[in-house]
Formats: sequence, structure tokens, C-alpha cells
Amino acid sequence: MPMYSADAVICGAGILGLTIARELVAAGFRDIIVFDKEDRPGRHASGRNSGVLHAGIYYDPGTMKARMCLEGNRRMQAYCEEHGLPLFKSGKVIVAREEGELATLDELKRRAEANGAEVEMLDEAGLAEIEPNARTVGRALYSPLTAVVDPGAILTALRDELERSGRVRFFFDTRFLAPRPGAVRTSQGDIAYGLFINAAGAYSDKVAHAFGIARNYRLLPFKGIYRTLKKPAADKIHGSIYPVPNIRNPFLGVHFTRNVHGDVYVGPTAIPAFGRENYGVLRGIDGEFVAILLRDLRMFLDNEKFRAVALEEPRKYFFGHFYRDAARLVRHIAPNDFQSSPKVGIRPQLVDMETSELVMDFIIKRHGDTLHILNAISPAFTSAMRFAELVVREHVAA
Repeated sequence: MPMYSADAVICGAGILGLTIARELVAAGFRDIIVFDKEDRPGRHASGRNSGVLHAGIYYDPGTMKARMCLEGNRRMQAYCEEHGLPLFKSGKVIVAREEGELATLDELKRRAEANGAEVEMLDEAGLAEIEPNARTVGRALYSPLTAVVDPGAILTALRDELERSGRVRFFFDTRFLAPRPGAVRTSQGDIAYGLFINAAGAYSDKVAHAFGIARNYRLLPFKGIYRTLKKPAADKIHGSIYPVPNIRNPFLGVHFTRNVHGDVYVGPTAIPAFGRENYGVLRGIDGEFVAILLRDLRMFLDNEKFRAVALEEPRKYFFGHFYRDAARLVRHIAPNDFQSSPKVGIRPQLVDMETSELVMDFIIKRHGDTLHILNAISPAFTSAMRFAELVVREHVAA
């Protein structure tokens, strides 16, 4: 098989692989290879998310998510405006379904302000002016900086930009197989590197393990299914309507989102899945099924937060449970307003198996001449441009 080489080699052509390559070009790297097992960028999490640019509300101050999200939002919006890409400055409201959620709503406002985000606490009359069909108990939190983009359009624009630079080569249909001294073995041959960056998303833990690091981390996939609203129900949703989440878990709950094309999506769920690409009921279940099932079982027994998700979320496969969850956020909705959607995503959630805890923040691990990006989950798409700058400035150029 042929032998290739580059100054920097990136495994994974999702949003982080592309934005990190972009920062490497800006830092002066002359020869970069980005390889991916799929036939084009963003075939998984990066291309299957809701397109919402988050605005720094949910994340504990001081975490990487808190530090990266708001500036990432601004840069992504600016990129869309500069390149004429779809951008819907939708805003978002977070509503309380019961009085017991108001304390968490206040905590979200505190976090948002500590993170520098722009938010406003609304009463019910103020909510009705912004999102007339939204329903809340007493108060709601408004985020004017939340926006919606077309992830596919951004991925395409980034690929085009990188190819035009003359410094980046893409190798698609190319699987990572194993590390070798100063190189990686792939399905298309060996690739020698000066620096190897693991941005493999749902497979980042497996790539890291192949290099002998981050052994305590394992991926647990969660499936997000969506439905869409028919007209005229869709016309009653102006922007995004989210519930108050359980901030002990990294999931935001089923919500309403009007996308850049005017369609209104409802979802996603957070159903424990049985494969890293388990997009169907059985599709995507592979030889790792038993290992993932055992991880789920261990987490079910050891972690109360995971147990609550595992007991509640699978019910949303059934429309009645999905509908009841969504209907609590709005004043007027009927079961026949919903229709099925082919949109399905997998959230590649990392777990620390030593503590049986869901990992809540991004993780960056440097190991010799390799760098590993782990737990690149929401708001990774929003944060990507700021996060890529951090990766290159603090872990590559330093």
C-alpha cells in the first residue's frame, strides 16, 4: 500500500476536524491531511444536529463549554454572513413546565450572566410577545443571541475554503486502523505525520485507546429522533422553545426549533442506543452491541442520573409519550399536527468508567506528537471556531 505524509494529519472530517485544519493553515502549516471513513464531511453528528447555535446559557462558568460557546456562536454567525450562508437569528425561550423548575431557571440566568451571555427574564406577558404559543409557569428566560444555521452548508463552505488554500488534502473512504511509529495505518495506506490530531467524534475514544491513552473513558451513544410540525401548527412557532433542563445531565430535552428553511423540528430525544451509528431500530447495531449493552447496564446500576434517562427516554419511541413531552411547552398543539421525520442523530456521550459519571465538558489530551479531542458533543458545533483556535494556540503552537 502507498505511504503518504504531511506536517499535520487529522482523523475526522466533522466540524472540529475542518475548523482545526483551518486554524492550522492560519498558523502556517504547509501540508495537512484530513481523512475520514465516510465519503464526505460531517456524515454523523456534525451533519445531523439541529443547527442551533447556542448562546452560553447552560454551562458551568469556567468550563471549556462555557468559555467556548458564546464566542463560537459569534464567529459562526459572522462566517455565515461573510459567505452568504443561511442564518436565522431566531432567539430562544426556555420555559418552565412546573413551579419546581423556577429555581433551575434562575440558575440558568446566573450561569448565562457569568458566561457573558445576553439573557432576559420574562413574565408570561413578555413571553407572549416573543413566542405567543409558548407556555410557561410564571417566568421564562429569553436568549436573543441564539441562532439557527444549516450545518451542511457550513461544512461544504469550510471544505471548499480548505481545498482552495492549497495546503489541505482530503482522504475520504479512509479508515483509521492502528498507530505506527510516527504514522497511522489506514485502509488507504500509511500516513506519516509530524502531528496527529484525533477528531474522530463518535470513535475518538477508540482512536485514543489505540495510542494507549484515556483508557478510563468509553463512549455511550444516545439516539436523538425528531418529528416535524405540519402547517398551520408550524406557523405558530416563531423561533426556538426549550424546556428547563435537568442541569445534572448534559441533555436539553425535547424542544421546538424553526430551522433556516422554515421547517419546525421537534426533538431530539436522548434514548440510549446500541451502536455508534444505530440510527434505525436495528440499523447500525454491530459487533460492539454487547459491550455497549454492558456499559449501559453498569451505568443503570451505578448512576442515578443515567438510570432516570434510561427509564424515561425510550418511551419516546412511542408517539404518545413524545407528544405529551412536547405539548407541555406550548399552548396549542394536537397529535395530528406532528409528522415523522427521517432526521436521526447520535450523541456520542463520553463516560468515565472509573466513576460511572457522564463527562460534562470537552476533553483535550496531548500524548507525545498526538492530540486527542474527546467528548466533542453539544455545543461543539456552536463552539467549533473558538475551540479550534484554543486547540492550536494552546496545544499545538505553544
